Amino acid sequence: MQVYSACAAPCFSRQPGVAPRVQPPIQSASHGGNLEAFLVSLGIVALAEIGDKTQLLALVLAARYRRPVPVILGIFVATLANHALAAWLGAGVAGVIGRDALRWSLGLSFLAMAAWALVPDKLEKEKPQGARLGAFAATLVAFFLVEMGDKTQIATAALAARYASIAAVVAGTTLGMMLADVPAVYFGERILRRVPAKTVRRVAAASFALLGALALLDIG
Repeated sequence: MQVYSACAAPCFSRQPGVAPRVQPPIQSASHGGNLEAFLVSLGIVALAEIGDKTQLLALVLAARYRRPVPVILGIFVATLANHALAAWLGAGVAGVIGRDALRWSLGLSFLAMAAWALVPDKLEKEKPQGARLGAFAATLVAFFLVEMGDKTQIATAALAARYASIAAVVAGTTLGMMLADVPAVYFGERILRRVPAKTVRRVAAASFALLGALALLDIG
């Protein structure tokens, strides 16, 4: 009688009449599930967006067109498209590089984001393009372009690399952007004057630093 010893992964089933079956590898990218990914993404981006150049752009567009609904819809569509692209790229990188490289990349990226979050943003003097476009189209184009390379877009890519669900991350970051930008569109600089921007930047920086430390320690 032939005896089979315990085998290391991947193991094969040896039931009579059943073809050998490879056991799937353990998934290591869930990090707490979709709810955690959604809530962390929402909180991080909502804090990081306070005083960000895209929020300042929302103020400029709202004052220029004085049509809040098309401006808000333009912000939503631009953010959804931009962050979906960023999350897809972030998840793609996470699937290519090794676990240790991913851990160090995420940790250092989040720590860099923490330092960046402490720096106040300023919108460039150049006026948004799209004089011949309506409020929605002009907002869509301007917001998408300004968000390219912004810290909220980079944060979205890093969050998607850390968590398993692209959809949960994009939903969280998009909602976080809307929570920060919609009041700015409707109430303008009045609401920004009531928000302690320096305190918000410090909280955002502390949140990024915590994510960076957890990534480096491989916790969560």
